[in-house]
Amino acid sequence: MTTLAPPPAPAAPEGRHRGPARPSSRLGRVFTGAPEDPRWARPALWAVLALATALYAWNITSLTGNSFYDAAVYSGTKSWKAFFFGALDAGSFITVDKPPFALWVMGLSARVLGYGTWQLALPMVAVGTGSVALLHRMVKRDFGAVAATVAALALALTPITVAIDRDTNPDPVLVFLMLLGAAALMRAVRTGRLLPLVWSGVAIGFAFNTKMMQAYVVLPVFLVVYLWAARVPLGRRLRNLAVAAVALVVSSAWWMVVVDLIPASSRPYIGGSTDNTVWDLVIGYNGFGRILGASSSVGSQGNGASFGGSSGLYRMFNEIMGGQISWLIPFAAVALAGGLVLRGRAPRTDPERAALLLWGGWFVLHYLTFALAEGTFHPYYVTAMAPGVAALAGAGGVLLHRALRERRAVPWAWVLPLAVAGSTGWAVVLLERVSGEGALYTVAEAVAAVAGTVAVAGLLAGRFLGRRRLLGLASLAAVVALLAGPAAYSVAAATTAQANGTNPTAGPSTGGGMGGGGRPGGSAGGESPATGTPPSGGAPGGTQPGTGSGTGSASGETSGTGSASGETSDEASGAEPGGGGTDGAGAGAGGGGGGTQISTATVAYLKKHQDGATWLVAVATDQTAAQLILESGQPVISMGGWSGSDEAMTLAKLKSLVAAGRLHYVMVSGSGGQGTAAEISAWVTEHGTAVASADGLYRLDASDVG
Repeated sequence: MTTLAPPPAPAAPEGRHRGPARPSSRLGRVFTGAPEDPRWARPALWAVLALATALYAWNITSLTGNSFYDAAVYSGTKSWKAFFFGALDAGSFITVDKPPFALWVMGLSARVLGYGTWQLALPMVAVGTGSVALLHRMVKRDFGAVAATVAALALALTPITVAIDRDTNPDPVLVFLMLLGAAALMRAVRTGRLLPLVWSGVAIGFAFNTKMMQAYVVLPVFLVVYLWAARVPLGRRLRNLAVAAVALVVSSAWWMVVVDLIPASSRPYIGGSTDNTVWDLVIGYNGFGRILGASSSVGSQGNGASFGGSSGLYRMFNEIMGGQISWLIPFAAVALAGGLVLRGRAPRTDPERAALLLWGGWFVLHYLTFALAEGTFHPYYVTAMAPGVAALAGAGGVLLHRALRERRAVPWAWVLPLAVAGSTGWAVVLLERVSGEGALYTVAEAVAAVAGTVAVAGLLAGRFLGRRRLLGLASLAAVVALLAGPAAYSVAAATTAQANGTNPTAGPSTGGGMGGGGRPGGSAGGESPATGTPPSGGAPGGTQPGTGSGTGSASGETSGTGSASGETSDEASGAEPGGGGTDGAGAGAGGGGGGTQISTATVAYLKKHQDGATWLVAVATDQTAAQLILESGQPVISMGGWSGSDEAMTLAKLKSLVAAGRLHYVMVSGSGGQGTAAEISAWVTEHGTAVASADGLYRLDASDVG
C-alpha cells in the first residue's frame, strides 16, 4: 500500500523561521510569540517596550508638564461640566484652544488615582509605549520580525517622541489614535471587509477631537492606499469609503456640534476662536491659521509664531529641528524610493507595496505640512511624523537588504550601503553641532562614525564576497550607527530636567525658536500664536493644587516661599499682599500673550477675601490663569484666552458677574489694552477699589455696578 507524504511546509516570510514547538495557548504566545516567529523576536519586542517605558517614565514624579493643560485637567476633576467642555477653569468661563479628548484621558486618570504629576503623565507614557507596540505589530505583519524590531526601536528612540511622551501635551494621544486608524485601514485593505475601514474612520475622528485638523494629515494617503490596494472590486471600494466617511464625520463632529448647539450663555467661551464657536476654531486657529499664519483670513490666525525655525523644505534639518527628528530621514527617503521600485511589478493588492505607500505617504505628507507651515509651529508637532520615518527605516531597510543579498544587478549592491553612509554622515554632522555639550554626544559621534564605516565596508564586502554572516554583522553595525545619535538625545531627554513643559525638546540647546532667536526648549510657549511666552504656572507637583507644594514656574515664581519680587511667606497671613509682580506683558484683558507673575502672598490674600465668589480673580491670559489655578486650587477667569486677544470677556458680562457676587477681583494692566480690554480696564479702575501694593489688582462688589 502506498503512503502519501504530507506536502512540504510553506516558506517562512522574511525574518522568520520555523523552530521547535512552542506553547500554543494565547497566554503563552504573549511571552514567546507565534510559532513561526524567530525565538529572539518576542524577547526583543519586550526589550524595546521596556526601553520605551523607561525613557518615557524615568523620574515620572518630577516631570514638569504643560501647566496650561494641567490646569484644565485639574478643573475637570472638580466639575464634570468643565471636564466635558475642556474648560481651563472649574467655573467653565473659557475652554482651552484644543478639543478635550486628551484632557479626558488625563482627567479620568486623575479622578481615579488622584491629581498629581505622575497621574497625569501615566496615560502619556502608556499611549507612547502603545504606539511603539502597535507599529511593531503593523510592520511585522507585512515585513517580518527584523523589520518590525528595527521600526519599533527607531520610534522608541526618536528624540522628540521621548520628549513629548514625558509631557502633558495632547500629541502622544494623537499619534496613538492615528496609528489605530492606520492599523484598521490595513486590515480593511487585506480583508476587503467594511467594518475595519469604519473603525479606521472612527479612530481618526477621535484623533480630530484630540488636535483637530492635524489628525486629517494622513487622510489623503489612507484614501489612496485603500482605493489602490483593497482586495475588493472598485465599486465596493467606493461604497465602503463612503460609509467610512460617514463614520469619520460623525466621530469627528459630534462634540463640536453638541457644543455649538448649546447657547453661549450656558457654556464656556471657546478659547482661540473669534466668534465663540468650535467651527471657527477648526478652520481658523487650529486649521488654516496653522498653515498660512498671519496671511490667513479665515478665523483666528496663527500669526507665524515658529519655535522650530523659518518655514521651508530645510526646516527639518535646521539647528533646532535636526536633532529632534531628522536622523533617519535620509535613510527613510532612500528606503521608500528603493522599496517602491522593488515592488513595482507586484500585483495591485500586494501587501508590501500597500504598506510602503501608507508609511511613505505618512512621512511625506507630514514632512511637507510641517516644513512649509507658516503659522504657529512647535518642534514637538513632528512626533506625528515619527511613525512613518521609523516604519520606512525598518521595512525599507529589510527590502534593500534583501535586494543587496539576492539581486544580481550590481546597482542594488550599492543602494543600502549608500543609504547607511548618507544617514550616518548626517548623524555625525548633527552630533558635531553639539560636540561641546557633553561627553554623551562626543561618544555617540564616535560610535556612529565607527559603526557606520564598519557597516558600509561590511555590506559591500559581504555582497561581493558572498558572505552571508558578514552581511548580518554589518547590518547590526548599521543599526547601531543610525541609532547612536537618537539614543544620546533620548537619554538626555529622559534624564535631564525639562526647562519648559510647554515646549519640550530633546538634547542640548542648538538654537532658538521664533525664526532663530532664543532657546528651543526653554523659552517658547505652549500654543502661543504670537508671543511665545510660557505659562507661568507650575506643574502639579504630585499633590493637590493650593497646598503650597507645587513646582515653581518657568517665570520664577515659587510656591509657598514667596514670589520672584521678594515677598516672603510671612506676608501670606491675610494682610494686604506685598505686590502683584506684573511683568508688563499685558495684565489686562486683551493685553497680549505674556503672563503676569502673581506672588504667593497675593494668592493667599485673594483666597482669604474670596467671600464666596465662584472665581478667585479675573486676569488677562490663560498663562496667568493656569498659574493661579494650580497654585490656589480655585477657579480663575482668563479674560483674553492664550494670546489675550480672545473676546471672552465683555464689559456687560463682567458687570453681571460682579453684580451676582460671582467675581470680586480683577487684575488689569497699566496700559489698559485696546478695544474691549481698554473699556474693561477703564471701568475697573474707575469703579473698583485698588488693592494696596498689588499692582493692577482691584476689588469690585455689587454696589460698584451702576
